[in-house]
Amino acid sequence: MFDKTVTVVLAGNTGKALQPLTADRAKAAVPFGGKYRVIDFTLTNCLHSGVRRILVLTQYKSHSLQKHIRDGWSVFNPEMGEYITTVPPQMRTGEGWYAGSADALYQNLYLLERSGAEHVMVLPGDHIYRMDYAPMMAFHQQHGADLTIACMESSHDHATPYGTVTIEEQQRITTIGVESNGLASMGIYIFSTQKLLRLLEHDHDIGQSGHDFVNDIIPALIDGGNVYGYTFGGESGRVTPDRYWRDINTIDAYYQANMDLLNKTPPMNLYQEDWPVRTYSGQHPPARTVPGEFGDEGISINSIVSNGAVIAGGSSQHSILFNNVYVGDESMVQDSLLFDGVRVGKRVQLRNCIIDKDVEIPDETLIGFDLDEDRKHFEVSENGIVVVAKGHSFA
Repeated sequence: MFDKTVTVVLAGNTGKALQPLTADRAKAAVPFGGKYRVIDFTLTNCLHSGVRRILVLTQYKSHSLQKHIRDGWSVFNPEMGEYITTVPPQMRTGEGWYAGSADALYQNLYLLERSGAEHVMVLPGDHIYRMDYAPMMAFHQQHGADLTIACMESSHDHATPYGTVTIEEQQRITTIGVESNGLASMGIYIFSTQKLLRLLEHDHDIGQSGHDFVNDIIPALIDGGNVYGYTFGGESGRVTPDRYWRDINTIDAYYQANMDLLNKTPPMNLYQEDWPVRTYSGQHPPARTVPGEFGDEGISINSIVSNGAVIAGGSSQHSILFNNVYVGDESMVQDSLLFDGVRVGKRVQLRNCIIDKDVEIPDETLIGFDLDEDRKHFEVSENGIVVVAKGHSFA
């Protein structure tokens, strides 16, 4: 299905609205769900869909992302023409960084041309969803499309930055814009390679372009080509469809997507056996609960507790503890996310918090109970989620 396709994953997004979680990492590298990175969901979709030639375009603070892909995703055989390759800006076509999604591909025309592919699939690397790309590719080929765009029902709660499209009965797209009606584009594209190369070259030559797919490339293609819309979840392919998709473009959206995993029936079930999410897993001991100094048992209630985590006389309630988290005696972690290596002292109370990596929280600290006080020290989201940045010192 994908023998004549090269896939480009856009993973250079700065994720400004996710600060301070993106202060030292790209949006695609933000931890998620207790053990994953955000990009794992896109790469897992590629793996299960049979996609075997993948270019990951990186840019902003990409070291942790590149390390994660090296450690967790060296699964393909180069001798069989398979690869996942990270590609930072190489300045082949100038001296600038990537100046938009279209410019990122333009700067890598050399790789697209050299691939010999008939189709180019473009994927965002910073969304949470399951999707088998094979039915979409079959749809693209059956319609002889110049471009196929994955679409879904538009929702105010889960709006996308990729515009909305108007589709005729034959699934042909006639317009793309920011109107509230119509289907929402997911930013997932399959292009005819030759058509894409010509459009990228034209976009670069005109000089006044914003080098953006939504505003520059796609409207030009709609005017003069065959552009079709593929409905996300319309065909299940090899994955049990859950039709869950989130662009975690704010702290509140990111927090809620994690909390969704704790529902009795999660809208996206990580335990779905036909589509396991792959990631890098370090060599950590099992998680455990133990009595604390004062004899209280460690307790976990409706929580995700990852390897190496120890709850020593404290409690985790409706929370997600990542690898090697420690919760001390008589402490309560409620409705919170604790990233790798966080250490919670004694008699600490955390509520509606996101604590970034390796933060040590002193004894008797309260966070999430007095937001006015919290704002003096931490970032607080619109919905009252308190974010403690990586490396924060309570001294």
